[in-house]
Amino acid sequence: MIKDTPQLLDSYRLIEYTKHVPCYICGEGNTFDAELCRHCQAPMALSHQSHSQKVAPQMIGCIGVSGVGKTVYLGMLLDILSRQPDRMPILARGAFSIAIQHATSSMLSRCEFPEKTPSEPDRWNWIHCQLRPTHRRRPVELIMPDVAGESLVEEVDHPYTYPVVRSFLSKCSGALVLVDSTKLHGGAHDQDYFGMKLLSYLNELDADAKKSWAVRPVSIVFTKADECEDCFDNPDAFAKAHTPGIWQLCQERFKKCSFHACGVAGGCAYQQEYNSRVRVPLRVEPRGVIEPFEWLVDRL
Repeated sequence: MIKDTPQLLDSYRLIEYTKHVPCYICGEGNTFDAELCRHCQAPMALSHQSHSQKVAPQMIGCIGVSGVGKTVYLGMLLDILSRQPDRMPILARGAFSIAIQHATSSMLSRCEFPEKTPSEPDRWNWIHCQLRPTHRRRPVELIMPDVAGESLVEEVDHPYTYPVVRSFLSKCSGALVLVDSTKLHGGAHDQDYFGMKLLSYLNELDADAKKSWAVRPVSIVFTKADECEDCFDNPDAFAKAHTPGIWQLCQERFKKCSFHACGVAGGCAYQQEYNSRVRVPLRVEPRGVIEPFEWLVDRL
């Protein structure tokens, strides 16, 4: 026979779960102890950190098709800025913000490129950092995720497929649009077509003329330009010749737009592995990595 015994219920512990913490990316409510947003899978650490800061974080998108070099660019950008405090001091917010910098520098030092970013949003690398530009009195809080190229393509082709992508790009203050210069130089036009689709998607996100992407800064960055020297010599001329669609769209739809070229690997080779060839960096010689980011930050 089971005897009834009185038990004290610590109901005060449940009170915390009645208070919803809004996600900084999508704005939906979550429990106070949630690690990821249950709607868009963005880290809730962004919300907790933003509430503790006096300056509201702004968001910058580093976007492009899969394989264009977003992970390498973001990781190398953070690594360079952290080693040049006199130019643009940077301070990472949270351990998760250092993961992409650590992984990128480690793999490049082993003559390897980072692995492709998974399509699942909960496996993306997120960056929350504080910048202190020398010409500004107040610091700039920035949030930049390493968005998977496949997820971005899927969202552009089928809107609302990835809520986190749409919510993030809607709230971005500016964007770095990465384009593979080596494929363009080889005669392929896929990069131009996807760039046009991506810019058109951004242009349709907000109907308010005062807040739309037409007035937000957009930097077109030709990556892997170390294998295409004429791209470094004159990025504007390279854009006109190889990406006429992107060039025309930027001139007509975006008031703040600039073209840049960058490279991270000073030389590359192909290594035979099983039945495929793998592209590997021979050395690390970053060039033109900071300039497009500086241009963008100056216009936020």
